[in-house]
Amino acid sequence: MEINEDIVIVGAGIGGLATSLGLHRLGVRSIVLESSDSLRTSGFALALWTNAWRALDALGVGDSLRQRSLHFTRFQAFSANSGLPTAEISLEADNKPIDYDSRCIKRQEIVETLEKELPQGTIKYSCRVISIQQSGLYKLVHLANKTIIRTKVLIGCDGVNSMVAKWMGLPKPIDANRSAIRGYLEYPKAHGFEPKFCAYFGGGVRIGFLPCDHKSLYWFCTFTPSDVDYDEKIEGSPTKMKQFVLSLANNVSKEAYNILERTSLDSLYCAKLKLRTPWNILIKENIVKNNTCLVGDALHPMTPDIGQGGCSTLEDSVVLARCISMAIFAKNLENDDDVQLCKRIEVGLEKYAKERKWRIFNLITTSYLVGLAQESNGKVISYLREKFLAQFTIETMLKMGDFDCGKLLS
Repeated sequence: MEINEDIVIVGAGIGGLATSLGLHRLGVRSIVLESSDSLRTSGFALALWTNAWRALDALGVGDSLRQRSLHFTRFQAFSANSGLPTAEISLEADNKPIDYDSRCIKRQEIVETLEKELPQGTIKYSCRVISIQQSGLYKLVHLANKTIIRTKVLIGCDGVNSMVAKWMGLPKPIDANRSAIRGYLEYPKAHGFEPKFCAYFGGGVRIGFLPCDHKSLYWFCTFTPSDVDYDEKIEGSPTKMKQFVLSLANNVSKEAYNILERTSLDSLYCAKLKLRTPWNILIKENIVKNNTCLVGDALHPMTPDIGQGGCSTLEDSVVLARCISMAIFAKNLENDDDVQLCKRIEVGLEKYAKERKWRIFNLITTSYLVGLAQESNGKVISYLREKFLAQFTIETMLKMGDFDCGKLLS
């Protein structure tokens, strides 16, 4: 069976849903193909910085999500080697930058909120893409259920192992030679922790704790396997994962250690970190090609060291929806044929690539370098980190988050 759809988005994660919602707000219809049989609510939480909240406001869901999260008022950094404080920034009303907004929010809350704002039937579940073909002006998207979708515009929001990116010819993301274990803890009553971002850096390790709301906490532990006593076999054993994290957390505070200790085994997740080499992002054809483009981790997987993976995905979605809409409505469609429309959309996608490439290049590069400074184990870097770099790291995270992708309508 072959069907026609003007705009097809692959992947119903945050990027796919946000892009579809941005288009919907601007009067442009799209469909979202999701390989799962229901909305994927897995994953624990995300730290969202000011730029992400501006994007969510542009999509019309920012205020709703703010009501379910805590606003961070302080950032504290400690040495993972000694446990001593190395930097602190207060973000109370008198100290914060204009429009500053930083919170940690459950991933499930984000995707469910975005999904509820979409027209019924926008997301097509159990639609796994197995191949893509170019056919003149169109892309033929072949699904595992034998359906073929003929589309003018194809948008890949299908993650770090993107089928769309592979079809476009992008090199695979590279291994960052680091890994992450993440956890989530929900208390039966209020946990009583301050709304602050608390992190320990050094000795090949980076451990952070973030409250999501009054009852739940998210934590992460990124590490360089070569700098710690790490056996890859633990990845299949939540019990060993937890023991490993506790062994790295000898110098965290008693309260922080208790958070790790209380985390249930089914609330742990381990993954190797990958990133797109930043110079690949500067090649236009790696972002858009033949009216096909990429958003989020499909385009720019990055290390999590400045917390911009999900934030930059939301930026992508707003910018892309705006560029496509401007291209579609540049003229009266009644006088258009498909050739003219596709050419205008191609120009719109090129505008998206031009607007995003240097921002993404900056984020990938900064995140990787900050990660090296946070985790490195040498004596010189350890001294510099405790004297200068911890403060610099926090300030860099705030600076990179102080970005505005603009409104849906320019």
